[in-house]
Amino acid sequence: MTLQRLLVLIIIPFLISCDNKKERELTERENELLEREQKFADKEAEYELLLKMKDSLQLAVQIKDTVPKIQTWPDSLKIKWNSKMICRESNCTNYVIGDQRTEVWQFASDSTGMYAYVLSNNQIKRVFRGQYLVNKIVLDSAKESSAKSNIKINVVLDDIKKNVIKGTQTIIGQDNCTVKFSVELTPSKK
Repeated sequence: MTLQRLLVLIIIPFLISCDNKKERELTERENELLEREQKFADKEAEYELLLKMKDSLQLAVQIKDTVPKIQTWPDSLKIKWNSKMICRESNCTNYVIGDQRTEVWQFASDSTGMYAYVLSNNQIKRVFRGQYLVNKIVLDSAKESSAKSNIKINVVLDDIKKNVIKGTQTIIGQDNCTVKFSVELTPSKK
């Protein structure tokens, strides 16, 4: 063997071993890079998921804000009230100034609205649709049709205190005649 061949035989394994070492380092670097890319992809997917969750929460809040809230009467009104009504003004033939009436009123609400029920002998005599404004209660009856009359009744209770509520009831009867009653409600003892 010649010296040249001998050198080739010694150098080739050395070069091969160097190539293997560089190849292993390169493979390790590629694996580390793939691992970092996978972690980045996982974080990006998590970020996208959080963005979608944020958007859905914002949408839920917007929907909640657009859904009308069910209005209810204040708890202080949700009792039975004795009413005393006195006719103060009338141009109708069947009402006389000074007429007095007593009934029981009860404020109630449900998903369809706020109401006031007028009871006579524990029977519902009239139902008002109601609104509770800042400093007054407004009640309105639909037109009532019966064999005797076709009337519309509005009530404005604008003097609200803990144990007494005062206001005016206006009745528009047949032939557009008008009757006004003063209304005073006090808590029922029963």
